[in-house]
Amino acid sequence: MLNRNVFIQRLNEVAVWDIIVIGGGATGLGIALDAASRGFSTLLLEQSDFAKGTSSRSTKLVHGGVRYLAQGNFRLVYQALHERGLLMKNAPHLVKPQSFIIPCYNWADKVTYLLGLKLYDSLSGRLSLGSSRFLDRQTVMSRLPSINEKSLIGGVEYYDAQFDDARLAINLAQTSCEKGAILLNYFKVTGLIKKNDKLSGILATDLETNKEYQLHAKVIINATGVFVDAIRGMDSPLAKPLVRPSQGVHLVFDSSFLGSRNGVMIPKTADGRVLFAIPWHGHVLVGTTDTPLNQTDLEPLPLEKEIDFILQTVRKCFSTAPNEKDILSVFAGLRPLAATVTDRGHTKEISRDHKLLVSESGLITITGGKWTTYRRMAEHAVNTAITITNLPHAPCDTKKLKIHGCRDSPFKDHLSIYGTDADGIRQLIKDNPSIGKKLIERFPNTEAEVVWSIRHEMARTVEDVLARRLRILFLDARAAIEVAPIVAGILQRELDRDEKWAKEQVGEFRSLAHYYTIMAYNLQPAIANN
Repeated sequence: MLNRNVFIQRLNEVAVWDIIVIGGGATGLGIALDAASRGFSTLLLEQSDFAKGTSSRSTKLVHGGVRYLAQGNFRLVYQALHERGLLMKNAPHLVKPQSFIIPCYNWADKVTYLLGLKLYDSLSGRLSLGSSRFLDRQTVMSRLPSINEKSLIGGVEYYDAQFDDARLAINLAQTSCEKGAILLNYFKVTGLIKKNDKLSGILATDLETNKEYQLHAKVIINATGVFVDAIRGMDSPLAKPLVRPSQGVHLVFDSSFLGSRNGVMIPKTADGRVLFAIPWHGHVLVGTTDTPLNQTDLEPLPLEKEIDFILQTVRKCFSTAPNEKDILSVFAGLRPLAATVTDRGHTKEISRDHKLLVSESGLITITGGKWTTYRRMAEHAVNTAITITNLPHAPCDTKKLKIHGCRDSPFKDHLSIYGTDADGIRQLIKDNPSIGKKLIERFPNTEAEVVWSIRHEMARTVEDVLARRLRILFLDARAAIEVAPIVAGILQRELDRDEKWAKEQVGEFRSLAHYYTIMAYNLQPAIANN
């Protein structure tokens, strides 16, 4: 069970950790799980909440990367498709097959896309989710009722997988805990400790109490995503930048916009990317963009030009395209693209593969990659840790390791995403029926889920609950703002806080959530569809 107070009590029970992981996103959590499952004493520290950054802001796809085929990166696609298959087996309560349709407006595209996707199918081998195929015009129109029918000749259907990124992050943290790891959120690394020029530990501060700690380890792994250069700077002020951040923006609409259980892949956009429209938690997620940035931030803000780009692209492809007022939530995430100071041009041309470096002091830094390949990245990092230290050799077993919540026969209601934990939430309601009521009528989530997230998933703030445990902020920002006081009240009771703290929580959350609403952006009115 994830319990922050218990973890802090155990913090000083280990004189020297085998591995300390800095960063609680996909890569860091994967490393903690890999290391703990091999029997190493493992500590993970995250300066905010688990998956606060990039790892909760993805396009919600577990995929090989169709467009990487066009770049000739068959190795990356093959590896990612293999990892997709493993995740389907190890976390079936979270990772689901998803049908995608590519609308086609000329025969050349239709043939080209199918040939490419047949190659995509073959690279997935026995882990394939289904065979790609041609669809005629009438079939595309019936399965995508809102698609632009003008000049449409048909389409191509293929299969990938969809998931809830932040929910998988929590399940990885829980699995790591079950294997013996200690994981702490709101615990910021402030410095590195060296002995004879070799890294021997870290300085860290508990942000809830401001208590400082000196923690020692045989090896330290920097898995902080877009922030890896900040940690590398603590190690060596002369370290050259390893990451070039890129921003991706997503818009969320009501499910009526798409009106289909099928996802849509738009293969040609003005900036050379692909755009997805994906059914997700009863809504439709549309994205993404790729905007190079020169700075990193825990809470990146969408640019108005990015929002407009997505809207304009959608309007060209759908006959009943939504307008600005239809946007329920807008959010941005930063990609930690592994790059060098000599990289030029658009970030879509920079490799999505990961990069691992070992400094002279022994700091292991790993960055880049994507959610789909988190397990492979973790294996690489822990293997490297074994190589450069006196840690005993222990084989990786995460290929077959079931992730917390794993359940092959899902429930029929919204609690299915919790997997086996759904039974615990139902028991909470049985024990206290008053917390079985909905937080807000238009969402199925109950007060019991908030209680569960606090007691068992280390949610510490209103944002933790509404952004990453229940996902309401990412689905409907105004609904999240509306229920914030209820969530704050439950947190106040469960964490034994005072009323002043609860009011501050509501105020802080509303300030943050404002930038997830379209009201925060000055967009030009949409031009009516012809």
